[in-house]
Amino acid sequence: MARLLDIAQGFVAHAPACDAWTLRLIAETSDHLEVRQGVVEPSLIGCSLGAMITVVEGAGSGYAAASDLSPSGLRAAAERALDWARVHARLGLFDARLQPPCTTVADYRTPVEEPWESRALADKLALLQAANQALEIDERIQDWSAWLTQRRVEQLLIGSVGARVTQVLDYVHPGLQVVANAGSQTQRRHGGGADGGLQGGLENLVRLGFLEDAARLAEEAIALLDAPECPSDVRDLILMPNQMALQIHESIGHPLELDRILGDERNYAGASFVTPEMFGRYRYGSEWLNVTHDPTLPGELISVAADDEGTPAAREVLIRAGILERPLGGALSQARAGLPGTATSRASGWDRPPIDRMGNLNLEPGQGSLADLVGQVERGILMDTNRSWSIDDSRNKFQFGCELGRLIEDGQLKGLVRNPGYRGLSAEFWRSLAGVGGPETLGVGGVLNCGKGEPNQAVYVGHAAPPCLFRRVAVFGGGE
Repeated sequence: MARLLDIAQGFVAHAPACDAWTLRLIAETSDHLEVRQGVVEPSLIGCSLGAMITVVEGAGSGYAAASDLSPSGLRAAAERALDWARVHARLGLFDARLQPPCTTVADYRTPVEEPWESRALADKLALLQAANQALEIDERIQDWSAWLTQRRVEQLLIGSVGARVTQVLDYVHPGLQVVANAGSQTQRRHGGGADGGLQGGLENLVRLGFLEDAARLAEEAIALLDAPECPSDVRDLILMPNQMALQIHESIGHPLELDRILGDERNYAGASFVTPEMFGRYRYGSEWLNVTHDPTLPGELISVAADDEGTPAAREVLIRAGILERPLGGALSQARAGLPGTATSRASGWDRPPIDRMGNLNLEPGQGSLADLVGQVERGILMDTNRSWSIDDSRNKFQFGCELGRLIEDGQLKGLVRNPGYRGLSAEFWRSLAGVGGPETLGVGGVLNCGKGEPNQAVYVGHAAPPCLFRRVAVFGGGE
């Protein structure tokens, strides 16, 4: 962070003459270790350092990125940004003065109990080898791997009217994968943190059940080879937290992105079935559905002090007792739409501008245990761990496949079924929500590869949810 502060001071001394400016500096490092089938894979080490300069001049705004962080390099980027701001003032679709200049002063650092550097490389590889041995339990196991990914993001945002936001985000993501095969049948299981992970250090290995998951995942992959196909009919459905993460992501998160609602993403990532008139009145789901955006929750993937434009982090309710209240939109989209929003302007790196994204998007707990939810089902299926996804460009009609299914009969969990899937419409699916597990069932994870924007930006997104019960859902098996 000291280096970023030095660069910022040099820029301030030669800042462009304009109505307002911000400088966002990002330094990122990463390390990926993997052992596959007992063989150490080449490590992947990454580093990146650069700046994004945004200026406002009159009614226009412009931005430019720079990897040359010398005073002359930053001055050149600022001039490019100013040129674009003047073009935007003539041709833009909105007045940049709608967005007030950032004045936030804040600091955030991920709490880390066991830093990545505290264990020797040999110890980390030994851990991955131990996980490999636990996965290789049967000759039908055809592929298996274990990995650890470390990432650190240091970011400094300063502005012409006093903004100063420093943030250091630390991540350690473990993961396991096992693939079993018998004849024409192949089954796969993931776990050990592979469904998103948390902020933090190597303590996440224990929190996410890394080694403990290995034997279970291998046993399930073998058992699924001989399991019957998932039936194809209409049944009650229980989704476990890691599948709920994707369901929330695709059929609540993306439809509620305000730039998408305003049409900004229509030619690339699509539009939304949600319209501005729906906020404050539209029944998105049953009374069990309570959804929040919470960048203040410790440990979740996008827990921060402020978003990438400097809007202070705050917990906001998006859906309350099933009624749609608030979109996912940063300060500029809020001003354009005349709607309240969230601290969700985010960029994938120093070479991209912030756009409306999800952060920590969570479905709030209800009450009761998983057994209580199962006990409410006469004829249904429990599904766990996403395998495939498809959703239309308005984020309404969807179809998801899962790795593991288990029949539910007369309030009891029964045998496994393979290749389970379900389909529905976002505008109807959440209204069938009939039960939400209590706080003790909450699972915290997320998505590590959410893509959006032109040019594309892939970012982390945090999700937390308990197991959830839905009534009368169309389910299907691998024969369809």
